[in-house]
Amino acid sequence: MALPAGARAGALRWLSPAGFFTLRWLEWGPLDGAPVMCVHGLTRSGRDFDALAAALAASGRRVFCPDLPGRGASDWLPDPALYQPPIYSQALAHLLARMDGPVDWVGTSLGGICGMGIAATPGNVIRRMVLNDIGAVIPASSLQRIRDYINLPAPSFTDIAALEAYLRDVHAPFGNLTDAEWRHLAETSARRDAEGVLRLHYDPAIIRAFSAGDVADIDLSPLWAAIAIPVLILRGVASDVLPADVAAQMARKPSAKLIEIAEAGHAPALMAADQIAAIGNFLNAP
Repeated sequence: MALPAGARAGALRWLSPAGFFTLRWLEWGPLDGAPVMCVHGLTRSGRDFDALAAALAASGRRVFCPDLPGRGASDWLPDPALYQPPIYSQALAHLLARMDGPVDWVGTSLGGICGMGIAATPGNVIRRMVLNDIGAVIPASSLQRIRDYINLPAPSFTDIAALEAYLRDVHAPFGNLTDAEWRHLAETSARRDAEGVLRLHYDPAIIRAFSAGDVADIDLSPLWAAIAIPVLILRGVASDVLPADVAAQMARKPSAKLIEIAEAGHAPALMAADQIAAIGNFLNAP
């Protein structure tokens, strides 16, 4: 697929417990712009941020939208057990090291978990962070719901229209997207396997890692307690991953601000003009 207008492709080799692999990303904006890292959710890719990245780049920011290992254009990993947030953060740390200075972070769901883990680490370089529909506690019920829709045989599709219909169903909580936005998500979520069959862009083995073990609440409150930088918390009003009481408790921290997104669940797509403006205003504040 051709690069979107204004974007540049980037790649680096990163060291994992299983050896070296390639992490790929799209980069937007001036080379001397203050950097922003945008990290996607569990089964998504960096292309989800095309609209946000273009807008931030227009304001002078240099924006990096990586594909996490096993997704998009980045290498798949040989051991499903490696598909875990600490390994993703290890890959992203190689990219952060290239930036060599303060970085702002936008993380949707899994991307927010990675961001919290890094922002809670002494000596980290994250200056401001946007957490998109992820918080200090993730309820077991929401994890089970996600398992139920992804823990199925890897789907195949006859054409892009069929893939789009699938995404409209499973990702309906993204919000009221336009037809063009759904088509963008479909086109950037597609790949052809070795037999030429149209499938989703990610390694099906990521599901095995996510589905391993018993389902229980995930308590990230120690990470959240260690984060002192300014944080913008975005929550879809119908979200089950970031319950209202968890978000409200997080917003009591003086450095945190909460915005709820109407007509969305988990997780707002960050394509709407008001969502993009809220993020831009927060990240570009003095």
